[in-house]
Amino acid sequence: MPNIEIINSGLATTIQDLGRIGHQAKGIPVSGAVDQYSHRLANILVNNPEKSATLEFSLLGPTIKFNVETFIAITGGKSEPVLNDSSISLNTTYPVKKGDLLTFRPMKSGRFGYIAFAGNGLQVKPILDSQSTNTRLSLGGYYGRSLIKGDCLTINDCYQMPSLANRSLSLNEEPIGNSFRFIRGPQWDLFSESAQQLFMTGPFTISSEADRMGFRLDGPILEIPHKNMLSEGAVLGNIQITRSGQPIALLADRQTAGGYPVIATIIGADLSKFVQFASSCPLVFEQVSLKEATAALRSQYQFLNTLADSIYQKRYQYPIGPTRKASSKIAETILNS
Repeated sequence: MPNIEIINSGLATTIQDLGRIGHQAKGIPVSGAVDQYSHRLANILVNNPEKSATLEFSLLGPTIKFNVETFIAITGGKSEPVLNDSSISLNTTYPVKKGDLLTFRPMKSGRFGYIAFAGNGLQVKPILDSQSTNTRLSLGGYYGRSLIKGDCLTINDCYQMPSLANRSLSLNEEPIGNSFRFIRGPQWDLFSESAQQLFMTGPFTISSEADRMGFRLDGPILEIPHKNMLSEGAVLGNIQITRSGQPIALLADRQTAGGYPVIATIIGADLSKFVQFASSCPLVFEQVSLKEATAALRSQYQFLNTLADSIYQKRYQYPIGPTRKASSKIAETILNS
């Protein structure tokens, strides 16, 4: 059975997809990729459906030995990947042969990286309609845990990738802005005007208490409402204000419901930038309307759709043709004879 072997696990390397959509009402966390934009981008680059399972890692990527022929793409933070002895680029599709070794240097910037494998991604059994891992619940992925040395994960053979030369995006080297857009949360009006202003002027930094559940923010202490609240459903990007007046931004492995007041929700189009933001840099929040938030997210989806369409339109550029195991082996035999 074709597989990849984990030689070194890196940091917090898990199998993730787009999460357990539709099960939060039953008390099951959504989970899935923290940076869903980077996850989707990686899958597009290797011809996978966007929900295909990828490997997510934090700060340092895993060392992987390939016992299969396939194609890979790596996205997210600047993770410095090396294929055999050669550095490779992010946001680019590369062919991989049996015996090849993928390693990583520590990230230069960002927090989360993603590795997509052609042929519909990692082949693990879905649990509650998802292959994503929640390590706190030991649910999903590979035995419900982070990967360790010696793990062997099944992927499908993939011998040819149409339009390979066009599957690359140039990196944006411009500095990332420190302003994150939000819409008012359901308890916005319960906060005093001074607390609202303090929230918008900040500045805040992401504390060391930051994981897949959420990022705690250091900065001004906000006055909290005195009115008691019932627990309500937790939404990706919600910013809760704890009893100490400190904000927490809720992420992929967030609890399904909570009783802290929610002052704001980071818009979907800014979540990728937010989860990759450096701890040492100050950040501020900028209020936008629901209409503006929706337009920004649609624009992001449109970019990914346009990219997928562009790759598809160029599919007959070299290399071309169907994926055929026999033809690939014949060509290899001729070249080596």
